Amino acid sequence: QVELVESGGGLVQPGGSLRLSCAASGISTRTFSTYAMGWFRQGPGKEQEFVATINSHGGTTYVADFVKGRFTISRDNTNNTGYLQMNNLQPTDTAVYYCAASKTRTALTDRYDYHFWGQGTQVTVSS
Repeated sequence: QVELVESGGGLVQPGGSLRLSCAASGISTRTFSTYAMGWFRQGPGKEQEFVATINSHGGTTYVADFVKGRFTISRDNTNNTGYLQMNNLQPTDTAVYYCAASKTRTALTDRYDYHFWGQGTQVTVSS
């Protein structure tokens, strides 16, 4: 049973940075390295939206236009962990951030392509 656990959320002032982590357990590093990963978010009163994705080997990434140049997705397959580095955070980035994993190698932007989800971590950007 694959379990994903996010961490690193919290309260930050506008312009600040956070790094979210997503630790996968219940699978070997070899299997983890065959899964694509993604980050999604859901703001208050909003639908869940795609933020970023990375393919299984980490060589291909996509980020949503509204975070381009501010957020970076990465992964460490030796530690079964994915990351989302968020810089220059703005109040509009306030949301619960979810990581997800898919049993495919290709980077994916559609949430329906993901098989495993974390419980989410709250990010609040406020002065």
